[in-house]
Amino acid sequence: MYKEEDHSRESDKNFAAVCGLYCEACTLFIATKEDLARLKELAERFQISEESMKCYGCRSDKRGPYCEICKMFACAAERGIDFCVQCAEYPCSDLKKFQSERPHRIELWDDLERIGEIGYKNWLQEINENYTCPQCRSINSAYDLRCRKCGEEPSCTYVAKHKQAIEQFLKNL
Repeated sequence: MYKEEDHSRESDKNFAAVCGLYCEACTLFIATKEDLARLKELAERFQISEESMKCYGCRSDKRGPYCEICKMFACAAERGIDFCVQCAEYPCSDLKKFQSERPHRIELWDDLERIGEIGYKNWLQEINENYTCPQCRSINSAYDLRCRKCGEEPSCTYVAKHKQAIEQFLKNL
């Protein structure tokens, strides 16, 4: 059985994925940490156990089913780098394909460049604001069109900027 890790430290590298995504704004991370109904729904949708669905961040010992088999994570480990932006082959074809597949990855290039410019700790502080509800200060995923806690619409700056792409994607699920 997996032992829960303490994720209370601010600027934890576990929350800065090698590909440039912000783990704390991932629907799986949110479900794992504080929304058990969401976790149950996701597990049922993907027909796996709730335990298998749990994710504590890219660099944690317990990652979700997609992140568990992530090509970028394995590649970065093999090359001894922390982020894709540090690679001589950046951006590679795998990362380009990954970025283009889902609307929560629209700002991936900007995020990776920013990590390279200011470091992941400063980036984590900046990116947090992009996914934080202006009303209640809860972190939302890119797919939470309304704040999951207070109902504010849009839920965060990211959703405000990319609402049309997100809605189009959700329609096609």
